[in-house]
Amino acid sequence: MRQIRAILLALSVLGLPLHSAQPSDWGCEVLLCAALDNPSWHGVESCHPPMERLITAMKRPGFSWPTCPEGGAGKPGYDQYADCRAGWQPVAGDQEYDHGPSGELSRCSRTVRICSGRTSRSAFSDRQEITRDGITREFSGRNSCEYREYVARPLRAQPYYFDIKGEQGGTRERHYFDLRH
Repeated sequence: MRQIRAILLALSVLGLPLHSAQPSDWGCEVLLCAALDNPSWHGVESCHPPMERLITAMKRPGFSWPTCPEGGAGKPGYDQYADCRAGWQPVAGDQEYDHGPSGELSRCSRTVRICSGRTSRSAFSDRQEITRDGITREFSGRNSCEYREYVARPLRAQPYYFDIKGEQGGTRERHYFDLRH
């Protein structure tokens, strides 16, 4: 975050306020605004022009993301899915049950053990059920002591991110942001 503040200071020292910067500074404006956490760029009036310009430019054919080499970041990444809940692991999606295409890690899964020790419940047949809270349970007749649960992986409110090079060696700090108006 210090590096971002240093870039902001450098831009203001050079007489380049955020609202009237040259086109070559646009990438640094976008980086500075996107990296804001509290408040986000939405709450900083001077960030509206460069971010709205970006949103508009993204809709045009041949769009090229503005970069800021001085800020140690190139084009942003995009990760639409948030982390799974504790105890759950990301797994490939199933088009029938969630919002992502097969092969994409769009679901969360966990194994649930329902037996302890040598006690075994009567064997389940191969079947599937969906609970009221949207969890899909898959039972297998081969193992009567456990079943798998699946749920759609939550979507991020801020799916874009910049990995900004930190001052300490090669460490990078991830800053998530959104591009909603």
